[in-house]
Amino acid sequence: MTTRLDEIENAKARLGNAVIRTPFLQSLTLSELTGAEIWLKFENLQFTGSFKERGALNKLLTLSEDARHRGVVTVSAGNHAQGVALHARNLGIPATIIMPSATPTVKVKRTESFGATVELFGGDFAEASQGVGRYVERGLTFIHPFDDADVIAGQGTIGLELLEQGPPLDDVLVAVGGGGLIAGVGAVFRARSPHTRVIGIESELYPSMAKALGLYDGPAAGGTSIAEGIAVATPGAITLEAARELVNDMIVVPEAQIEDAVALLLQIEKTLCEGAGAVGLAAVLAHPRRFQGRRVGLILSGGNIDMRVLTAMLQRHLARTGQLVRLQVPMLDNAGSLGPAASIIGRLGGNILEVTHDRIFGGASARSANAVFTVELPDRERNEIVLRELNAAGFAAALIENTVVAPSGEPTRHYA
Repeated sequence: MTTRLDEIENAKARLGNAVIRTPFLQSLTLSELTGAEIWLKFENLQFTGSFKERGALNKLLTLSEDARHRGVVTVSAGNHAQGVALHARNLGIPATIIMPSATPTVKVKRTESFGATVELFGGDFAEASQGVGRYVERGLTFIHPFDDADVIAGQGTIGLELLEQGPPLDDVLVAVGGGGLIAGVGAVFRARSPHTRVIGIESELYPSMAKALGLYDGPAAGGTSIAEGIAVATPGAITLEAARELVNDMIVVPEAQIEDAVALLLQIEKTLCEGAGAVGLAAVLAHPRRFQGRRVGLILSGGNIDMRVLTAMLQRHLARTGQLVRLQVPMLDNAGSLGPAASIIGRLGGNILEVTHDRIFGGASARSANAVFTVELPDRERNEIVLRELNAAGFAAALIENTVVAPSGEPTRHYA
């Protein structure tokens, strides 16, 4: 059953000032880059770093005094967990959180810091969910992370803010995991702005909603996603029914495209998003013609990302954009041979991060070696300049193609 607009309006009144009314601002630079008029809803600025606390708090506020006394239990990869933990603490409600064992440490520690009892169980969301039953048997109330009418109504308050804070939208792009966010936001736009297209975005590793709606015929690979917040293998029953009525389309994007979107948001907007929070921008970058000239709202749904993952992601982005390269430079294996090549790279703005010598497999003779330079460059165009100068100096230099960071499969697939 689709959530009604009045239920979402009641949730807004119930939440009051307990959650942040996050900014909704136009990005002039991203608009210029994509050819669309891009508006960003900064839900990554919530206290817990995610929109999820809206739905969590709304559900907690609907509980009876007896249910509050007995406590609550939930299962989450992190953002819903933090929302439940924070607001349960503020309301004096005992909370137990079951999290998959692979949940990023930053999310586990933050959840524990809010006073919740955290149990790591199972390898993914589906396995972790199997640990809920024994707590429900003890009398705890289960707060589902997405397949719950009160949770959906709480998430839908974002839709109300989009309409109140910004201009009319042609498209609103919503990250989809279990479907709670798009069910709530979709209900608002169907009632208040039916001309706006509600488009769900998923990772190609977990296209569960797109497949359930018959809008994607590719494989559901599963595995470790950079967008773990939407890495849900099966959408909810309530949310799937809502999506059938409210969602105009689904776009599935590859992991590499999501990584690039995270990097661009950090570089251009100076805002940190986790993978799930950046999938809307990934979709626009993948389909510029589809959104060209349209006013598009993107919900930056979360900003909780492991710093190690972020570091690797940014380095992979630099490699894809040609700003982090590996140069193979054959040379005589003599003292002083390395210096001239390094000097050329440095003079042209290259920052040498690493140099390795291959004296066994790559050399033309026992007196030669291949030096491999890992270099940061100011821009892609500098690649050819550096290669040209090295070759002019007598080095048969070549760029080592990097296939590890290439986008998987096709750049992006879209099924209308």
